[in-house]
Amino acid sequence: MKKMIAAALALCMALSLAACSGGGEPSKSGSGSNGGSTSQPAPAGTYPTQNVNGIVQWGAGGGTDSLMRPLAALAEQQLGKSIVIQNMTGATGSVATQYVYDANTDGYNLLMGAENPALYDVLEISQLTYDNFDCVYLIGDEVVGIIVSKDSKYASFTEIVDAALAAPNSVKLSTTGTGGLPWEVGAFITDITGATFNQIPYDSDASAKTAVMSGECDFTVCKVQSGIEDYKAGDIKFLCLLSEAPVEIMPEVPLITAEYPDFSKYLPWGPFYGIFVKEGTDASITETLGSAFKAVGTDPSYQEVLANFNINFLGYTGSEAADYITSWRENTVNALKNSGALS
Repeated sequence: MKKMIAAALALCMALSLAACSGGGEPSKSGSGSNGGSTSQPAPAGTYPTQNVNGIVQWGAGGGTDSLMRPLAALAEQQLGKSIVIQNMTGATGSVATQYVYDANTDGYNLLMGAENPALYDVLEISQLTYDNFDCVYLIGDEVVGIIVSKDSKYASFTEIVDAALAAPNSVKLSTTGTGGLPWEVGAFITDITGATFNQIPYDSDASAKTAVMSGECDFTVCKVQSGIEDYKAGDIKFLCLLSEAPVEIMPEVPLITAEYPDFSKYLPWGPFYGIFVKEGTDASITETLGSAFKAVGTDPSYQEVLANFNINFLGYTGSEAADYITSWRENTVNALKNSGALS
């Protein structure tokens, strides 16, 4: 009898283990050659049935990554599944963008990115743009400003423009290359004022800022979050901000429209951050994701994160998010064309 019971127990355990190994392993992300999922979109009302991949366009610890991780941790409590963050860098974020686009439209691969894909086509980086994705949640945007070193001879933005007009292409603007933030704002400046600059490319925003601080270049364009500590320490000066309203943490810095009112046609403008799914994803899945992120976007702990990064909270979903991105792209492309940066 004991042998029969032992045999029965062994059989039950074997069946249990077989069942676990057959259905318990989550699907991998992506599709085809990128080692991805063969799962089909989940029926309405059942999503998500497995963990979700969050593909960040930039490296771990960067600005985009630092905004996405705490938001994902809150949202997964709403979804009942984990959001597994993966950093996928390269080609101004287009490697991650292509990866998510190549994946299935099942909602299990989220593109967590910044504004760059909105200009990929006109900058000939990729044929993909945010038109090929649906915005799940537009987190916010941020203010940038014109900075000079603490020892700069320029006391105002107008003085920089006047010097550049008097000697075209002589004032040195440190940039991160074509398509980067300083390059884009440089196009705005040229469009509004007619001033042109000697643009010197560096490998990162940090390097471009350091070039100004060391005196290698005369000025650059800097995010408030990236420059606030150097500003507080007295190592740089913000001459003006590209904003419609004063920034709370530096109310003494003038707005660019005080010197050049025509800049208002490009405002509000600044880098933005959002979460996207591939076009064609079932609307119910997009709505489920949007509802989850929207529910936690106003959480006090996340609002504190945004405040620390000086991010202007938007919290847009649906048509509101789409309209924002369309307007941002139109303003930026028009400025680039008007300045001659784009033909």
